[in-house]
Amino acid sequence: MPETVNHPPHYNVGKIEVIDAIEDWRLGFHEGNVVKYVARAAHKENELEDLRKAAWYLNRKIEALSAKAGLGEMVEAKFLPETTYEVEKLLKEQ
Repeated sequence: MPETVNHPPHYNVGKIEVIDAIEDWRLGFHEGNVVKYVARAAHKENELEDLRKAAWYLNRKIEALSAKAGLGEMVEAKFLPETTYEVEKLLKEQ
């Protein structure tokens, strides 16, 4: 039976667990979550949802750095569409 709390199957793809890389690289909260969600996305049931979560953390970090640099509203990072309608629209355009 798989260990579902400390070592669920989507945590153990490849040679190392994502948490070990995040800690070894000394990533901050936002960056660590981006890496976590991207690394695990393809191995979970809803890949798009995890990629959206990664984008949310990346957007938040970029917006925080922009505000800190005095760029404020000038820099707004949005990497993924917010709604299913927007996703469908993008897919039709391809």
